[in-house]
Amino acid sequence: MKEYTIAAVVAALLVVLLDGKLGTRVLRQSAFWIFLAVMYAFKLLVNGYLTWRPIVTYNSEFFLGLRLFTIPVEDFVYGFSLIAMSVILWEYLKARKQTGRT
Repeated sequence: MKEYTIAAVVAALLVVLLDGKLGTRVLRQSAFWIFLAVMYAFKLLVNGYLTWRPIVTYNSEFFLGLRLFTIPVEDFVYGFSLIAMSVILWEYLKARKQTGRT
């Protein structure tokens, strides 16, 4: 079974639902996508180095086997989830603080 693939896709779907539920609309902002592209550029450098060496290896039983250079595509999906969740929660808590709700 492709556990890493499933976990990455589920995480991404939950983050999309979280954005809708909290009403932050982060995923509709072009600034977020520019930020994500910058983060991915650094991910290509660092994760690419780690997987090219190979300092970090992936067992092909657990992911699809599709790679962007040396990086499994699931890393990009999971990275999206982590980055988006952080920004969504940040924006939600910032809005709550501004409205005086704690």
